[in-house]
Amino acid sequence: MRARSARTGTGPGPRPGPGKAGYTVLFATVLALALLGVLVATRGAATDGPLAAGESSGHYAEPEGVGDAAADAMASAVRTEPGAPGRGAARAADRGAGRGTDRGARTDPLPPSSPLEAAPRDPSPAIGPLFYTDQDEPGHGCTASVVHSRKGDLLVTAAHCVYTDGFHTDVAFAPGYHDGEAPYGVWVPTSIDVDPEWMTARDEDHDVAFLRVRQVGTGTRVEDVTGAERIAFHPAVDRPARVLGYPGEGERPLACQSVVRRESASQLRFDCAGLPGGTSGSPLLTDVDAGSGLGTVVGVLGGKDEGGDDETSYSSYFGDAAERLYRRATAG
Repeated sequence: MRARSARTGTGPGPRPGPGKAGYTVLFATVLALALLGVLVATRGAATDGPLAAGESSGHYAEPEGVGDAAADAMASAVRTEPGAPGRGAARAADRGAGRGTDRGARTDPLPPSSPLEAAPRDPSPAIGPLFYTDQDEPGHGCTASVVHSRKGDLLVTAAHCVYTDGFHTDVAFAPGYHDGEAPYGVWVPTSIDVDPEWMTARDEDHDVAFLRVRQVGTGTRVEDVTGAERIAFHPAVDRPARVLGYPGEGERPLACQSVVRRESASQLRFDCAGLPGGTSGSPLLTDVDAGSGLGTVVGVLGGKDEGGDDETSYSSYFGDAAERLYRRATAG
């Protein structure tokens, strides 16, 4: 069993908390250490960080200076090539990624992984880790993906990755990240939106967040650099899907292919072993283009027990509430 997020809430300030996988291990570990008179944090990149209250609606508008500081901190953690898209991303954007499946495009059949376990995979331009920068060395603890929006600046991830008794203000996104390199630059939030049900009750049926992002010093839109996944509301289930996300202690992503199924009216499940801490917020992708790797996001790892365990992952169902949240996040 494992915590989905690489950061925990055991330090002086709250951080993205462990899912079901983390709580049993966390309790046993803390109890044992307490008997020795020692209290330590569980595995993760950081145990505290700055928070902002935001609005009661679940909206947080990040001050420009806060985002600039997060981007500055990332300079010590990653090598960047800001601005210009790579060839694969440019082709994806040219094809109108996120605006529907192109006629004649070849769709990956997504056969189940064999064995049914996550394995290393090449990065995808529209998916990357969320870094948390308020520490000695920025570290990543969740995953996010670029999804299509009218303004071309939108990410989706799990709510528990960006809100824990307050909005985390030290967040930065590195799409396509690998081996210390951010080939598509570093992006910081201009706003974050979560459902008020998550704010007030940490409701696992609302473990979804949308972030609008910018690249400091440019007017470039992230979607024009990386391409974008489509997003589906009220998605069909019992379909082949791929998860791609970043382990909290890894420099390259892991991926697994299985079938996305109903766990309940408000939750999806994805049976696959080996998706460790850090993969919270990873997209559940269907209808994946075999060339670009871009697909349709039908969920993000989180939801029930804030993620799952070593064998099964969950996602809040993208129903009416998630669609309203998307529309609120993209308004204006």
